[in-house]
Amino acid sequence: MPLQLKRLNSAQADFTQQLDALLAFEGAQDAAIEKTVADILADVKRRGDAAVVEYSNRFDRLDAPNMRALELPASELAAALRDLSAERRQALEEAAARIRRFHEKQVQTGWTYTEADGTLLGQMVTPLDRVGLYVPGGKAAYPSSVLMNAIPAKVAGVGELIMVVPTPGGEKNPLVLAAAALAGVDRVFTIGGAQAVAALAYGTESVPQVDKVVGPGNAYVACAKRRVFGVVGIDMVAGPSEILVLSDGSANPDWVAMDLFSQAEHDELAQSILICPHAAYIDAVAASIEKLLPAMPRREVIRAALENRGALIEVRDLEEAIAIANRVAPEHLELAMTDADAWVDKIHHAGAIFIGAYTSEALGDYCAGPNHVLPTSGSARFSSPLGVYDFQKRTSLIKVSKAGAQHLGRVAGILADGEGLSAHACSARYRLE
Repeated sequence: MPLQLKRLNSAQADFTQQLDALLAFEGAQDAAIEKTVADILADVKRRGDAAVVEYSNRFDRLDAPNMRALELPASELAAALRDLSAERRQALEEAAARIRRFHEKQVQTGWTYTEADGTLLGQMVTPLDRVGLYVPGGKAAYPSSVLMNAIPAKVAGVGELIMVVPTPGGEKNPLVLAAAALAGVDRVFTIGGAQAVAALAYGTESVPQVDKVVGPGNAYVACAKRRVFGVVGIDMVAGPSEILVLSDGSANPDWVAMDLFSQAEHDELAQSILICPHAAYIDAVAASIEKLLPAMPRREVIRAALENRGALIEVRDLEEAIAIANRVAPEHLELAMTDADAWVDKIHHAGAIFIGAYTSEALGDYCAGPNHVLPTSGSARFSSPLGVYDFQKRTSLIKVSKAGAQHLGRVAGILADGEGLSAHACSARYRLE
């Protein structure tokens, strides 16, 4: 059956409404998931290890007697790395080196300046003490996510990195464990779901409480992360993966079709969109999609994603394409153009920009260097990719001199009086001579 892929045209009177409908993603939470997660969080907070073991055995079909059986020894991680094929180990090591090199550029340092009266002001930057990394397990096992989350944390100077990864039916992914060894993960627990998030957020007898929880997960994990925010920090609550390709009609249509597939194969709610001013080129990409789809192992997922939320959009010109891209604020934005560099500065909102026809989004997912944990669902308007800065915090430094206190005390006192806060005013004025 031919693929039912939406075709939009910006010249249509109702194009704006069609675009809004295409981009709409219902993020409301299922009431049953909310209740289940709330109950699990409360139970783990109350019973600690016992609850984590119980839920892990039930949901992941395990038979662990205690938490000791759910923690992997460092030797098992090292063995996973050692036993990789030479080809896979080389690829993993090169990806890790590139990711580390990129993120080392992000390290922030403190700064101070001294005013004329001797008052010193500044900022101190310190790493988080302990971070929890959630890694999906079973079929959805992504060693690249281990590298992308763990390496920036280690570069930032995080003292201890605790990884949790479910192992349904006891199935462990050796590439995930090898990535953990390579990235310097300190401890690994084979637990997942809301119970793993709860263990990291609240701490148990065996799992130390962390300062922040990062990493992707299913609807239960996302719900749990939302609920524990405030007790601990979280990176983000990500929606389905997205790719937007802007083309001037010069890139190989097969390349563009496969780039659209690369995100559509994640799940049925992923979004893949092509925007181009040339109807004939859009037709060519549509033909490539029909030609290439049958050979894809995940073709049913790709088909569902493209039919659910995919689109081929014809626009008047590239300027309009850029305007639409900024409105969409996509997670991944490909500029498949001959003069792609000339358009980069016009992009205001995107998680990551892939410049030129040779820059496939897949390279960013694995080994280019920048982080692949990116804002989704339009949140690139106000959010940034995961990076070293997510594992560091800033503390203000204030050292007021005696002379500075004379002036600032008067200013603060006047403002405090205006707010009706007399103790503030007195505290500031006590230092006045």
